[in-house]
Parts: sequence; C-alpha cells; structure tokens
Amino acid sequence: MRYFITGSAGFIGSHLCERLVSQEHDVTGLDNFDPFYSRKVKESNLAGLTKNKNFKSVEGDIRDEKLADKLFSKNKFDCIIHLAAKAGVRPSIEDPLGYNDVNVNGTVVLLEAARKHNIKNFIFASSSSVYGNNLKVPFSETDNVDNPVSPYAATKKAGELVCYTYHSLYNINMTCLRFFTVYGPRQRPDLAIHKFCRLIEDGKPIPVFGDGSMERDFTYIDDIIDGVMASIEKCKGYEIYNLGESRPVRLDRLIAEIEKVLGKKAIIDRRPNQPGDVKRTFADISKAKKVLGYNPKTEITDGLAKFVQWFRQQVKEAGN
Repeated sequence: MRYFITGSAGFIGSHLCERLVSQEHDVTGLDNFDPFYSRKVKESNLAGLTKNKNFKSVEGDIRDEKLADKLFSKNKFDCIIHLAAKAGVRPSIEDPLGYNDVNVNGTVVLLEAARKHNIKNFIFASSSSVYGNNLKVPFSETDNVDNPVSPYAATKKAGELVCYTYHSLYNINMTCLRFFTVYGPRQRPDLAIHKFCRLIEDGKPIPVFGDGSMERDFTYIDDIIDGVMASIEKCKGYEIYNLGESRPVRLDRLIAEIEKVLGKKAIIDRRPNQPGDVKRTFADISKAKKVLGYNPKTEITDGLAKFVQWFRQQVKEAGN
C-alpha cells in the first residue's frame, strides 16, 4: 500500500510512519518543519526513517496546491492520513487567523487533491477539544460539538465538517479520529508531561493552571497508533471515532506520578485558569472498541516510566 502522511516529522506522524514502513508499506511524508518548536526535534523524530527505502520525506506546506498536485500526480496513493495542523489551544487564541488558514484551508487543499486524483481513503486527525466543556461524560461521538471554546477546537470541528462534505459529494471514504491527550516518547516539548519533566528535572517551578482538579484522558502513543492502523483498515463511508484511554487523570495526580518516576519533587507555580482550557476530557471508546477492535493497554504509570526513560536518554545524548 502507498500512504501519504502529513505532519510526518511530528510526534504522532513519525511514530505512524515507522509502524507503516515496518510492515513494508510505502510512505511519503510531508512536513513544513514549522518553527513552533525546534527543527532539530523533528529531524530527530525522523532519524529512524531517513535511511529506509520505503520512506520518502518531503518538506512543504499543506496549503501549497501546486506541490499537492505534483506529489499526487507522481504517486498513486491508496490513502491520505492528514495529521498536520497548527497545534495548541492557547496559542490559537493569539493567532486565530493563522490557525484557520493552516488547519481549515490546508485540509481543503488536500481534499481537493484527493478528489482530483481519485484517492478514495482519507483519515483526518481531529481532537478531543471539539467537545468543549461538555457536561456529559464520557464524551461520545454522538454528542453535540457545536460549542468549541478555542479557535483550535473550532478548526478541528470545521475539518470534520468539510471532510463530510467531500464524502457526500465525491464518495471519498472519510474517517475522523478524535485524539485524547496523546503522550509518550517524542511528545512535543510544549505539552504538559514533557514540559513538567524538563522543569522538575532542572529544579525549576512548573506552571500549574487552576487548583489541580483539571482532568485529562492521557493516551499512550502506541495505543493511538494501534487505533490509527485499525482505522485505516476499516476506512469506509464517513465515521468519527474517539481514540482515548477512557480513564481521566487529575492534574495533581499526574504531577505526583511524574515526581515518583523522576524521584524528584515538583516546585509548583500556581496560576489562574487559562482561557480556552476545558475542565475535563473523557473518551467514550465503545464505538472504537466495537468497530476497530481498539483496546488501549498502557496505564499512566507505565506510560510515564517509558516517557521518562526516553526523556533522560535524550538529555544524556544532548550532553555528549
């Protein structure tokens, strides 16, 4: 099979590319190496792929219509897996125009390329943020998601809608995956677990917004990749799936678990709640279990141990 993956140098994208090429699939990855975080981090993410004959890395922007047309004309892709996006809830509040341009317009460019080149399978990376401050838990795919509380969340909801439009008009199989707080080796340096580990290890205060009661459905990267792989195999019609752990963890408990793994106490810098943050995320994964056979296995304690092992290895290598 031939796959086209956007955001291939990112956290989830690089793991997915590795899984696919390990199964002898041909993968073309597109990434623009956005300076949201260090280019070196993304280059390191691709280190295990660059010499693999089944992987080709292309540097470019998902909004570049000519590039998309060129790539899709030269390659007969069986499936597009669209992971690329401007990420982050809080930064989207500062740059709503930029987030809309990349996340919505970029998605439409890819959908148009799929239509033009008759690619019938499309996987779209959505987000648990579309649920906003949903009072009903756990969050189900059938819940109303018309009240996003950040521009980022709104762009992900818009992406789901435009995917449905292209499915309806052009009979493209569309699967939208709502990821719930993915963590593990290569996690973005700005995200909580990575950021907390770095600051605690350095003896610096960690910023904690609110009273610590905020809950997140932390989901380990290997479990997410299992879900993505299953969704590729079952991509048919138009479907939305939650991919989460379905066991939310309070922020204060997360910090305590990180302290245990690191063997160090955190210095807490207590701050007020931030605009755009939701109180809780909690995935109902019954649909993904039934249809995809999705079955997350990694407990938060085990996942944190694996992350810290990777994190300390990175620090060691950077010091040499």
